[in-house]
Amino acid sequence: MNLTIKGRNLTVTPAISSYAEEKIGKLGKYLTEGSRCEVELWTEKNPSISDNKVAEITIFTKGPVIRAREASSDIYASIDLVHAKLERQVKKYRGKVISRSHGAHREALVSEGFTELESTDHFGEEADVPRIVKVKHFTIKPMTPEEAVLQLDLVGHDFFVFINSASQETAVVYRRRDGDYGLIEAQN
Repeated sequence: MNLTIKGRNLTVTPAISSYAEEKIGKLGKYLTEGSRCEVELWTEKNPSISDNKVAEITIFTKGPVIRAREASSDIYASIDLVHAKLERQVKKYRGKVISRSHGAHREALVSEGFTELESTDHFGEEADVPRIVKVKHFTIKPMTPEEAVLQLDLVGHDFFVFINSASQETAVVYRRRDGDYGLIEAQN
């Protein structure tokens, strides 16, 4: 696994770097060669934020991009928290792919950048695989992203799916943590 560590408003000392490499390197057993991992560490400058040491890790595989972000008052604790979160995400994704294919398409899992994983957790019990419990159907209408944001506010959800009237492609607007909005546009 190719690992890159960057710092922003924070000096990445050799001790922090080696700690991050050691922790995040453990995720390499779940990933195939060629996977890339970016670790970004920073300090929030806002004095009202007590958990101002942030660690964000992004793993680029041949399949999905997996990202996790955690913050605490200590950079080492943030690295520990984000490692635990990312490990759960990687195991969850791998478990879904394996249970979906139930062994028939394990090659697809490896081709997406993951090594094989047993369908049990650390204690030898069956892994708790989330399932779809509700399906909603709705009509997607062409509209501008600004209209979609208004609809998002009206329905009170965190995201809204629509067809962008300018590009005629499916798009999603979502509410960001900072209170602003984001736009995700599909590419062919």
